[in-house]
Amino acid sequence: MATEQRETGNLIGSDKGEGTSVYGADSEHIGSIERLMIDKVGGKISYAVLSFGGFLGIDDDHYPLPWQSLKYDAALGGYRTNVTRQQLDGAPKYADETKWDWQDTSRTRAVNDYYAVPF
Repeated sequence: MATEQRETGNLIGSDKGEGTSVYGADSEHIGSIERLMIDKVGGKISYAVLSFGGFLGIDDDHYPLPWQSLKYDAALGGYRTNVTRQQLDGAPKYADETKWDWQDTSRTRAVNDYYAVPF
């Protein structure tokens, strides 16, 4: 698919969003978007899963970030969040995605509470 069809104006294809850099409040690169979690019924993005750590994608940790906590910054060519690398130390995360249950509302509530975003 041509780039023009995957990114036009304010819209971006999910495949193009994956891999986009994420920068913290201090403009430090803190990871990249591994996947987007989309509400099947409402059709809106609920979470961006931030991949961070490891080496070349091996042993990365995965941090679900509420989509509302990310804002696209054209100057950086990526998303900016108010989270710093130090704040990720205590953030909800998973190393193995088979161990994270997206249907467990206590987990998603903990993510939203951690980042002070309404559930």
